[in-house]
Amino acid sequence: MTDHNNAPLAGVIGWPIAHSLSPKLHGHWLARYNIKGWYLPLPVSEGNFEAALRAMPKIGFVGANVTMPHKERAFALADETSAVAQRLGAANTLVFDLQRGICADNTDGFGFIENLREARPGWDAAAGPVTVLGAGGACRAVVAALMDAGVSELRLLNRTKSRAETLRDEIASGINVHDWAEVEEAVSDASLVVNTTSMGMAGGPDLTLTLENLSPDALAADIVYAAGGTPFMKLAQSRGAETVDGLGMLLHQARPGFERWFGHAPEVDNALRAAVVGQGA
Repeated sequence: MTDHNNAPLAGVIGWPIAHSLSPKLHGHWLARYNIKGWYLPLPVSEGNFEAALRAMPKIGFVGANVTMPHKERAFALADETSAVAQRLGAANTLVFDLQRGICADNTDGFGFIENLREARPGWDAAAGPVTVLGAGGACRAVVAALMDAGVSELRLLNRTKSRAETLRDEIASGINVHDWAEVEEAVSDASLVVNTTSMGMAGGPDLTLTLENLSPDALAADIVYAAGGTPFMKLAQSRGAETVDGLGMLLHQARPGFERWFGHAPEVDNALRAAVVGQGA
């Protein structure tokens, strides 16, 4: 909580931002816990980002989520940064503190791991090899969180191998980078396969995987949400694997920020999912 006398304000900053589910998410929690506060979508272009960020504490904002394309800039402008944000060079959760200034954290990896544990209670990071597809910004948080969770062998594959090698060099030397041509072999004995690419999605490259050798005991995770499941998830399901989408990652990554801004630890449940995407019980 903060020293502001009025009901605290928070929001999500991005460009564009109209697609964001975060206002529904936080709005549900505010109503559920009868908290006086507001959470707003804030469309801010790159050229106006710094000015907007510095003005927010002055008009009652206690913090904000940050999404594309501002995560790296938010980290750079922060007065105080968490160890996780420093490792990733990006921030998605900000707290405006009257004494400490802009405090930056990155909760994407936390959200990813919590989503896995919710989908498969008792999930063990060391149960077997983990294969991760992609090497973009979101992949960095996923890979770092998996390594911190104790994955014994992490295989990273990206169409442009050099990007995967750069991610390895910056995040953890223990990551094993494989050629994209080895993807089917790399998933054959994996206990977890994570897709952080846009393969098969609108505007993305074609889904060229077959997952013929995917174990039905494996867990297949996608970091994005699509009604009915992403193409990657549908393919994994056709091979008998259990799947988990990115909605839970979004919901769980929001928990730390909400607690810091509004002083209440929120819960992720079916009522929240129904409020956010109109599904569930």
